[in-house]
Amino acid sequence: MCAHVLVAEDDEMQAELIRRSLLVEGHTATVVHDGAAALDAARRLCPDLVVLDLMLPVVDGFGVCRVLRGGDADIPVLMLTARSDEEDLLLGLELGADDYMTKPYSPRELMARIRTVLRRSGRAVGAREDPVVRAAGIAVDPVRHEVRCDGRPVECTPAEFQILLAMAGEPERVFSRRQLLRYTHGLDRSSTERAVDVHIMNLRRKIEADPRRPARLLTVFGVGYKLSGGRA
Repeated sequence: MCAHVLVAEDDEMQAELIRRSLLVEGHTATVVHDGAAALDAARRLCPDLVVLDLMLPVVDGFGVCRVLRGGDADIPVLMLTARSDEEDLLLGLELGADDYMTKPYSPRELMARIRTVLRRSGRAVGAREDPVVRAAGIAVDPVRHEVRCDGRPVECTPAEFQILLAMAGEPERVFSRRQLLRYTHGLDRSSTERAVDVHIMNLRRKIEADPRRPARLLTVFGVGYKLSGGRA
């Protein structure tokens, strides 16, 4: 199954873990960190599934689910919460959540639940043989840990690989240095945000025809970087 999943989770490290797990499963993902952004993304993108944390800022998960269920789009919702109160469970289900998971949970269990909800809803499309993420002429394979640019293999360091995987998963999204550094967390704990500039410079040497005039890996001045070119 291949689906577009909206992840609404205010814990950025937890959200990134979910996003990576979805990419490995062959899905695409959009991540937001508050309830208002979740509602906006749901309206704009019409995802196949929403993975919804209850304890969101601005609008909590209950409020998001209530609005989603009050609209025309019947988007499946899988709720996540750190609380195990029976009242929360019952309220979530009464509001129309399709499933409910209590933290902590294993990524494998979450992916299994997502597969079940997608199968029941019939919203997942097609079967995908591999989880390769493609954008801007770049193919990133998170299983084989391989990168290709216009069909040719590209050797990447672990940090460069994680940056490309994140950016290829959401082409045209602008990532801040802090966000990109977080994707390399654990690879080099001594890294700073300036280290991201070095990784970007090295990646440009590997994927750009002219690294001095990049056409794919672009700088958004005052904000960060984006991978431009759309999905392949």
